[in-house]
Amino acid sequence: MTALSVDIRVRYRDFALDVAHDFKPDGITALFGPSGCGKSTFLRVVAGFERGAAGHVAFGDEVWMGARAFLPPHRRAVGYVFQDARLFPHLTVRGNLDYADRRAGPGRARYSLDDVVGGLDLAPLLDRRPVHLSGGERQRVAIGRTLLARPRLLLMDEPLAALDTRRKSGIMPYIARLPQAFGLPVIYVTHALEEVTQLCDRIVALSAGRIVAAGGVAETLERLDLGDIQGRFEAGVMLEGRIIATDPDWHLSQVDLGGAILEVPQILREIGAQVRLRVRARDVSLARTRPEGLSIRNMLDARVLALHPEAGSAFAEVLLDIGGQHLRARITRAAAQQLGLAQGQAVVALIKSVAFDRQALPRPLPPKPAP
Repeated sequence: MTALSVDIRVRYRDFALDVAHDFKPDGITALFGPSGCGKSTFLRVVAGFERGAAGHVAFGDEVWMGARAFLPPHRRAVGYVFQDARLFPHLTVRGNLDYADRRAGPGRARYSLDDVVGGLDLAPLLDRRPVHLSGGERQRVAIGRTLLARPRLLLMDEPLAALDTRRKSGIMPYIARLPQAFGLPVIYVTHALEEVTQLCDRIVALSAGRIVAAGGVAETLERLDLGDIQGRFEAGVMLEGRIIATDPDWHLSQVDLGGAILEVPQILREIGAQVRLRVRARDVSLARTRPEGLSIRNMLDARVLALHPEAGSAFAEVLLDIGGQHLRARITRAAAQQLGLAQGQAVVALIKSVAFDRQALPRPLPPKPAP
């Protein structure tokens, strides 16, 4: 795979984008930030749709934009998936896919139409028209049509924004395996943290047109200085673990985080499966000792790593170690003082199992159709 290198500037009357970054040539990179921070403008520059940009864009040794160079969009071999599917309504799913397949030409055929149909489980949809598809099905077809143009880089601009939680959960496993299945890197624009934690290998965070953080998902989300980027209500961390038990009667699963055990609503995966879970800081409470007689089922031994009181507000953010992974807690400054919280102190982190009900828990891919 080939790396994307950018150093670009865009100036509008009331907005400026100034981004320099080298994107790794594999996996899925989240371009994350609040609405209006420049995420979609960045994608348009990379794709060649923004002629007013200045700077440099290169894909490997190939310069797409520079001092005396500007490669038009159709020569950049970039795939672009929009929020809306933009399928041809007068064509069936098969017709939409065939159109992209024919336009790609034989020289760029790294995989076949059948590979795309199988990889996205589109066989049952081939004879239907877009009007008869659900939102999630239309977006799967749109991804398939984009793949059949045989891009070298895939840009996805909030492709799940128009879908409800159930349909998002159904399509995310397909997106997660795109780099491995089709051999291309993905830059994924979103402002939804559950999509970042379930899909992405790394994150580039934007604020007001500039990069404010870049790195792995877990270490970036745990930074206490990025609360404004995540949003105080949604700020939290990503935990990685392995399913060690499932109770079908109570519909609960146990996840081993590397020594600490977390109980969550049942995850429909096999025992031993690796999963990611997002825990919001506001869903974590702290105690000096392990309490009794509570409905809260998750009580994790933790150690305070950092305490960040927010001046001029009621709140404080606490970063905790839970045996190698990190957790955030958002509590009041008064509570932090009454608990006597200090760096290195042992505490108990309390998390309700139902806190995960509002989040997209990992789900398996549907079974592939028989060959």
